Amino acid sequence: MEHILTPKVEEVKLLDRYTAKKPAIGTLYLTATHLIFVETSCNTRKETWMLHHLIATVEKLPLTAMGCPLHISCKNFHVAHFVISSERDCQNVHQSLVRLSQPVEELYAFLYNPKQDEDERRNGWGFIDSAMDFKRMGLPNEFWEMTDLNKNYELCSTYHSELGIPKTASKGTVFGSAKFRSRGRIPTLSYYHKESNAAICRCSQPLSGLSARCVEDEEMLQAISRANPKSTFMYVVDTRPKLNAMANRAAGKGYENEDNYSNIRFQFVGIENIHVMRNSLQKLLEVCAMKSPTMSDYLTGLENSGWLRHIKAVMDAGVFLAKAVAEDKASVLVHCSDGWDRTAQVCSLASILLDPFYRTIKGLMVLIEKEWISMGHKFTQRCGHVDGDPKEVSPVFTQFIECVWNLMEQYPCGFEYNEKYLLEIHNHVYSCQFGNFIGVSEINCSRTFSVWPFLWENRHQYRNPLHKCSLGKEVLRPSTLPLNFKFWCGMYNHFDKGMQPKQSILDHLLTITQKKAEGEKKMTDLQRVSGYRFF
Repeated sequence: MEHILTPKVEEVKLLDRYTAKKPAIGTLYLTATHLIFVETSCNTRKETWMLHHLIATVEKLPLTAMGCPLHISCKNFHVAHFVISSERDCQNVHQSLVRLSQPVEELYAFLYNPKQDEDERRNGWGFIDSAMDFKRMGLPNEFWEMTDLNKNYELCSTYHSELGIPKTASKGTVFGSAKFRSRGRIPTLSYYHKESNAAICRCSQPLSGLSARCVEDEEMLQAISRANPKSTFMYVVDTRPKLNAMANRAAGKGYENEDNYSNIRFQFVGIENIHVMRNSLQKLLEVCAMKSPTMSDYLTGLENSGWLRHIKAVMDAGVFLAKAVAEDKASVLVHCSDGWDRTAQVCSLASILLDPFYRTIKGLMVLIEKEWISMGHKFTQRCGHVDGDPKEVSPVFTQFIECVWNLMEQYPCGFEYNEKYLLEIHNHVYSCQFGNFIGVSEINCSRTFSVWPFLWENRHQYRNPLHKCSLGKEVLRPSTLPLNFKFWCGMYNHFDKGMQPKQSILDHLLTITQKKAEGEKKMTDLQRVSGYRFF
């Protein structure tokens, strides 16, 4: 609380950046965790809450005739324009928010207390078990096994303690391969397709340089290939542009030499690096911030940002993997540089295309836990949770969520969850309210809560009323033609009331569905009590 210079400011204006209606007038409150605006200019009490840890930038603009403007941009794309009468009050609020939004010691997850007892907190962390997902796929079997070679994280500090590897891969092969892979991130199982025996595996780039080779790593890939008796070859997919991968070769890393690895087919898919994606998002947000743009300016800005082009590149890669597994019945090994950014995006998307389980509310939780959290995605750095290197920040997870939304647009009946579910997950990735996305150790987990039970408890809000189980069993084969990719207004303009309908058709349908279910339950209860049957 010592960082809060002015806890309450009255007669504050909140501007709407897209409509010309009168600004809302209210009181601004600063607490230890939130900035709260309470509107007093309307008959009903309206509150706007902004979590300090979600704030990306706070900008105090020059004094105007209306007062002192304060511009706040959040990591979940919430943008607020306040005008404060007193310049001194504005300065105090600005200084307070700058300090409170850049935690050095404690993130919100360590302060958040939902009034659960210790057993509930502990059980919450066990709600999603990624190891159980491999059992669902049919592992262990005659080709694959789960190993605890990484139980003390001696093999790889950024991998899960339990890994899926081919049964024919010896301990020496595994550890030898780890020495030849960047950061020890060996080829390990991501998804097993029972129908074709094909597998999707993931790893980091090899330390091959211009000519180096490793017998154990070559044996590891041979073991993966042999674990699929229905195919005589396997794909190795490098998600980077070829020029980037060649530059890494000059630095002693790079990609596999096809002459040293038997029966592999190499494929580059050309997804740009984190720096290009960060710049692209910034350009997109500049387009979103344009006031009264012409159609030409808007479309030109959207095109120049390159954002939809990058979304298409990620989707193309996921589609390639799914097609290789389902149609070619070939196993695939995927990597980028370190195997925790583009690799996570592509493997996750391919899993959703191949397996209807990941199109369910709980299935998406399992997928994120298995492919992102357990496999070392750098949420703390990529989301800028703490005041670190700004060059490490990049919208990697945002792109994945947007790709899922694009799939939902093409298959409106194929997913159990709705857009609100995606936005809620995305919001909690950046909020630091729960411990899942802040890179906490097992020791720190004892001080935080898991997001998954919270989302599961509210799952009725996230159901897609159009979902049909019969349509969700097939392998999805989306079109990746440019015309199928849209600007996601629900993500980037979610908080701009002037841009959103009062109630979407799907929300209205969900409300009707819930009321119908409640009515049917009441009728069933009446039948049970009275013994009378309604026809």
